[in-house]
Amino acid sequence: MLIIPVKDGEAIDRALKKYKRKFDKTGTIRALRSRQQFIKPSVLNRQSKLKAAYKQKNASRDEQA
Repeated sequence: MLIIPVKDGEAIDRALKKYKRKFDKTGTIRALRSRQQFIKPSVLNRQSKLKAAYKQKNASRDEQA
């Protein structure tokens, strides 16, 4: 459960913004979406390797420019 301390006289919009930020940081939605369907570990490994290669390619491209 998320606890958001709200000071006296603080606007509700500001409190909502704090709540949303804290909620995003917990990763609850991401976890729920990932649990909707099972992905085999081999597929996860392949995806992570492809992502790492893509990042490395972009990093090397940035260094050259």
